[in-house]
Amino acid sequence: MKKSLFTFILILLYQFSFSQNQLSNMEKMEGYELLFNGENLNGWVGNKTDYVAEDGMIIIYPEKGGKGDLYTEKEYANFIFRFEFQLTPGANNGLGIRAPLDGNSAYKAMELPILDNTAEKYKDLHEYQYHGSVYGVIPAKRGFLKPVGEWNQQEVIAEGNNIKVILNGEVIVDGNLKEARKGGTMDGKKHPGLKNKKGHIGFLGHGDLVRFRNIRIKEILAE
Repeated sequence: MKKSLFTFILILLYQFSFSQNQLSNMEKMEGYELLFNGENLNGWVGNKTDYVAEDGMIIIYPEKGGKGDLYTEKEYANFIFRFEFQLTPGANNGLGIRAPLDGNSAYKAMELPILDNTAEKYKDLHEYQYHGSVYGVIPAKRGFLKPVGEWNQQEVIAEGNNIKVILNGEVIVDGNLKEARKGGTMDGKKHPGLKNKKGHIGFLGHGDLVRFRNIRIKEILAE
């Protein structure tokens, strides 16, 4: 019995480790590619001091500064971007899309907060600042993050002016950037990056420990 249980645990551990940073057969057929090989930060540029590849994850450590941005080497225009993330209590990071390699991506590109919505210190944020929103522009629905410490799955679909964010199987953003900026953005600030046709995809550090894995992308090519 003990031997059987031990063998079963080994099989589970093998399956778990094998499943990380691997494309599914369906994703391979659909044309997805891995952006993180699970071993190093090849294919990424930017802050490689605070962000490290460790145990099959990209981890940002606050004791190293916890700030700065890590971007894909390649630029992307229209795409489906999938990744998993694990928050720590009160954690704050961001996903930058169609971003340049310098400047504040919340304005020069688009930033989708990666945020512990349940933290007391964030209770008075504006609705467009919570997890998954297009920061300052399109608010995300709340209530679909898993408890802090568990892994979340997120998909971002960017096609022209249309942006959709799916968190743990729930659509939390489904908006049009052109419509959202008519008459001014929600935060009343200029967001020239909303007009970007392409750019890098990156994780935007704000001083907290966050883990990422299973990062993959499918480019949507013009017909």
